[in-house]
Amino acid sequence: MTRKRLLCIAPDDKGARALLNEAMHDWEIRSVSNFGEAGRELRNDRYLVGLLVHDREQHRPAEVDTFLRRHSHMQWVGVFNPRDLESAPCRDLVVEHLCDYHTAPVDPVRLAHTLGHAHGWAMLRPRPSAKDAHDDPASPLIGGCDAIARLRAQVSRVAKVAAPVLIWGESGSGKELTAQAIHAQSDRAAGPFVPINCGAIAPSLIHSELFGYERGAFTGATRSKAGLIESADGGTLFLDEIGDLPKDLQANLLRFLQEKTICRLGSTRNIRVDVRVIAASHVQLQQAVASGAFREDLYYRLAVLPVTVPPLRERRDDLVTLAEHFFHMYASEKSPRLKGFSNRAIEAILDHDWPGNVRELINRVRRALVMSDGRLIMPEDLGLTRAIMAPTSAALDDTRMRSERRALRECLDRSGHNVSRAARDLGVSRTTMYRLLSKHGIRE
Repeated sequence: MTRKRLLCIAPDDKGARALLNEAMHDWEIRSVSNFGEAGRELRNDRYLVGLLVHDREQHRPAEVDTFLRRHSHMQWVGVFNPRDLESAPCRDLVVEHLCDYHTAPVDPVRLAHTLGHAHGWAMLRPRPSAKDAHDDPASPLIGGCDAIARLRAQVSRVAKVAAPVLIWGESGSGKELTAQAIHAQSDRAAGPFVPINCGAIAPSLIHSELFGYERGAFTGATRSKAGLIESADGGTLFLDEIGDLPKDLQANLLRFLQEKTICRLGSTRNIRVDVRVIAASHVQLQQAVASGAFREDLYYRLAVLPVTVPPLRERRDDLVTLAEHFFHMYASEKSPRLKGFSNRAIEAILDHDWPGNVRELINRVRRALVMSDGRLIMPEDLGLTRAIMAPTSAALDDTRMRSERRALRECLDRSGHNVSRAARDLGVSRTTMYRLLSKHGIRE
């Protein structure tokens, strides 16, 4: 028989232990005197049931609410002085967070019976399997499937050297998180981690943002400013969506990678900068090189150590683990009575293809935390209800794909297979155009 474990939070530690030992001989009891100690204990060990012996002098309602909300996955039982329950905030704590409560003086036998019932209820919940955990609890790469295990192994290897890394992965799959994991395991972990989204900065500002500028370099430059590359000195520079970097800036970046120096806009002085460069892209840069959109020499400078982040559809064994992780991460946004996912919601999560990857999963879980009305999240809260006419939906998708393919071919023919002109005619960026051509297997 599995020994039952209880975490007891009681300012009067000796009194609480004496009370519990009177009738709970088959329990392993860990007693702490405050929420700080309780939080540390819960980070290091797993408990299904907790007992809160309330003290109005030491337990402020807001502090209790925050703690119990953060640890709502446990079954909590409270012990209160009858006068405390005359307070509305105290009554709210009981209704919103506790599965049961007792008033002092406590009958040890009845309390033992209540805690045993709470433990039995907690045992009915799905328990995480061994493969849900991973070897390094401090790693931000959560999961136990083969794909994520391979990624963690890659991260561990490339973190030990200083060579540039090129991360490829679909949009929303966790490329920046992978870069952060590499930085955290490297010798530069104590230095800054500076992320730059190359596709989010206006082309006219990219040079000054990356390399900085001197006073008077242009109208409005009233003082000198260090660029983002310079601010990463001693740490890691993460260039996200490197494929969107304009061609003229690619030459400047290549020079920096070769010589480890930069020159601010409006200056003639070179500044030596010691950074480790990690780049990422959701498009295959080899194709961009072949089309002339990306410099071949820069590609080989960046892709010394290639790392591939798996899409969420290849991590189906981790779907429930990730959903539960994000449920607890954003628990402050949910109703206190919301306890987890229903079986139907779990089935819907496992059935979905997740085209938006981890970013989509986070979006749907956070939506459900706010929109759910019951104690458990349902498929409707996640926006994952199945369409009634599934065959019709599939046929519609097939028709849409054929139309998109035909439009791409006709536009290429009209432009004389000039990809840039075809992209302008369709009203999309050149990067998007290459992604569409790759999606439909069309050679430009």
